[in-house]
Amino acid sequence: MSAQRSTGPALRLGIAGLGTVGIGVVKIVQRHADLLAARTGHKVEITAVCARDRNKNRDADLSGYAWESDAVDLAKREDIDVFVELMGGHEGVAKDATEAALASGKDVVTANKSLLAHHGQALAEMAESLGRVIRFEAAVAGGIPCIKALTESMAGNQIRRVMGVMNGTCNYILTRMEDAGLPYATVFEEARQLGYLEADPNLDVGGIDAGHKLSLLASIAFGTKVAFHDVQLEGIGRISIDDIRRAGDMGYKIKLLGVAQMTGRGLEQRMTPCLVPATSPLGQLSGGTNMVVVEGDSVGQIVLRGAGAGEGPTASAVMGDVADIARGLRLSTFGIPASQLTEATAAVATAPASYYLRINLSDKPGALAKVAQALGNAGISISRMRQYGHADSAAPVLIVTHKTTSDAIEHAIATFPQTGVVQGDPVALRIEDL
Repeated sequence: MSAQRSTGPALRLGIAGLGTVGIGVVKIVQRHADLLAARTGHKVEITAVCARDRNKNRDADLSGYAWESDAVDLAKREDIDVFVELMGGHEGVAKDATEAALASGKDVVTANKSLLAHHGQALAEMAESLGRVIRFEAAVAGGIPCIKALTESMAGNQIRRVMGVMNGTCNYILTRMEDAGLPYATVFEEARQLGYLEADPNLDVGGIDAGHKLSLLASIAFGTKVAFHDVQLEGIGRISIDDIRRAGDMGYKIKLLGVAQMTGRGLEQRMTPCLVPATSPLGQLSGGTNMVVVEGDSVGQIVLRGAGAGEGPTASAVMGDVADIARGLRLSTFGIPASQLTEATAAVATAPASYYLRINLSDKPGALAKVAQALGNAGISISRMRQYGHADSAAPVLIVTHKTTSDAIEHAIATFPQTGVVQGDPVALRIEDL
């Protein structure tokens, strides 16, 4: 006969923000109350909620919960143990309410990557000085348990590199362009009509949202203070359907790829369009799915793939954090005490790599030789090259270089106008080894 687990005092939640994710959390608590109690040893219940519009139809029964019109007031309530912050934004009420919750003796679970990317160090120091915890699995890659993997499962590893596709909207746009043969502007508008884009679309297509996530993973992976301001950001707006097709011709896929690694010069963090081998796990990733790849010195390469957003996946991550708090698991916010996190020196793409170059050449004798000479003068050698049929007076040329540095690529591109044969702005994309 199996022993039954005794149930301790209830863990009481206050939820601020009743959008897609907030309602997802409500549904999980209501649907899986017995399962949560069995797995944690505590009943998990919602005491109070907060949102801007009380009368909005949210497809969930909220009648049993107290309602607060102000998130700070919710955070201070004596009848909640965990403040669940699902409002978003890095200033204003989200920050004020999180600080109020910590000051009132509450633990915090949040899906707010922007808040932590901008104020993570200060909030971690505050939480730890008060004996509180901040958990944020839902802030990075939706339902994928990448925070737990780094802080717990891989705690015995020195992390070498973290990379991933962390914005489903960008991955949807790029794969949709490829599958349908549509230009960027058309697919961007399609994504907007489907509701895939943030109110400020640049948060998605400009790489900002994914850059927030990368900075949080880098802090955990390398024991450094969150440094979002040091993330090299470039969005996908310059990627053409021709780039996607021609990269495919050469065995690659284009992804908005985040990479963080500690180098001899410092911490490299970049969220930029890159080429990856078409046969790699990242190359085969399609639609709105996310993928995080972590490399440790003992475990090797770990690939985590799953839904990066949405009601169910993100709410699942929130409840994973709630369950850990109910079990009594209390970890430092970024894996080690905030006081021990170091200030990393920022490094910009110091690791050598091959590059994809797309250049429009004038239809003149010796044009290609002049470009090759400019690359050679910058210390760059050519691995592969393709020239396509031209329209009007320009011919597109694709070049894959041998491994070189970003500085050398930038120097070469800066000298292209002097050749008199390069039309328009070249496109240079790093090719990431996997």
